[in-house]
Amino acid sequence: MPSRVTGDTMRNIRLALAYDGTDFHGWQRQTAAPTVQGCLEDAIEKLTGASAAVCGSGRTDAGVHALHQVANFHTASSIPCPNLVTALNDLLPPSVRVKAAEEAAPTFHARYAVRSKTYRYRILQTPVGSPFMGRFVYHHPCPLDRARMAEAARLLKGEHDFTSFAASDGQNDDDTKSMVRIIFRSRLLWRPQTLLLVYEVTGNGFLHHMVRNIVGTLLVVGRGKFAPRDVLRILAAHDRKLAGPTAPAQGLCLLKVDYA
Repeated sequence: MPSRVTGDTMRNIRLALAYDGTDFHGWQRQTAAPTVQGCLEDAIEKLTGASAAVCGSGRTDAGVHALHQVANFHTASSIPCPNLVTALNDLLPPSVRVKAAEEAAPTFHARYAVRSKTYRYRILQTPVGSPFMGRFVYHHPCPLDRARMAEAARLLKGEHDFTSFAASDGQNDDDTKSMVRIIFRSRLLWRPQTLLLVYEVTGNGFLHHMVRNIVGTLLVVGRGKFAPRDVLRILAAHDRKLAGPTAPAQGLCLLKVDYA
C-alpha cells in the first residue's frame, strides 16, 4: 500500500537520474509518445498512490541522453529516500535509472536553481561504426581538422546572443525568452585510444538544439568550409541559416548539473 505522511506536510524530493534517451521523445511529457518525465511521473503515482509533477533541470531532446539529470517533485508519501530509489527503479524501464534521492528544501526547484549545466557530444572517428556504441555516439569516419575545430570551440566562450545556434521553433530548455547565454567552458578533446572526438560545453543555460547546432557548425569548420573565426561572424549575425546543420541527437549527453 502507498505510504503517506499525515496532515498537510509535503516533502520536496530531489532526484539524480541517468537515462538512455534513444527510445524516448525527449524529457517533457507528451500525450501520445513515451518521455522520461512521463515514465517518472507514472512510476511515482504507482508507488505513492498520488500524481506528482516532476520538474527537471531542463528538457533534453528526443534521442538525447543524460548521465546526471536532476529533478524534483513534491509528495505526501513517507517512503524513505533510499527506499524510493529502489522502488522507483523497480517500476521504471531499464533505460531510466534513479541514482539517488534526497530531501530538499521546500523552495528548491530543479530548473530555476541551476547555476550551470555541462553537455558532452561524442563523435566516433573509426572507419567502421561500432554496434556497441551506436546509440551513444555520432559516427563520422571522414577526416576532420581537429585543431581548427578546437580553435572555433574556444571562441564560443563568454556571454553571447546565441540566436544563430538556436532551433527555429524558439523553444528554450529553461523557459527563458532571452537568447543570451554565458558559456564558461567550450573545448574539444581528442581521445586517440578510442578514436573519439569529444566536445564539452558548460554554460548557465542552453537554447533548444543549441549544443547540437554548435557541433554541426564545428564539423563544418573541421571539413574546411568555415574558418574558425567564422563562428564569431555567425554569432553576430543572429541568423540560424548561417550556422551549420543540427548534429544528430545520439551523440549528446547531459553530463552534470550544478547548483549554487
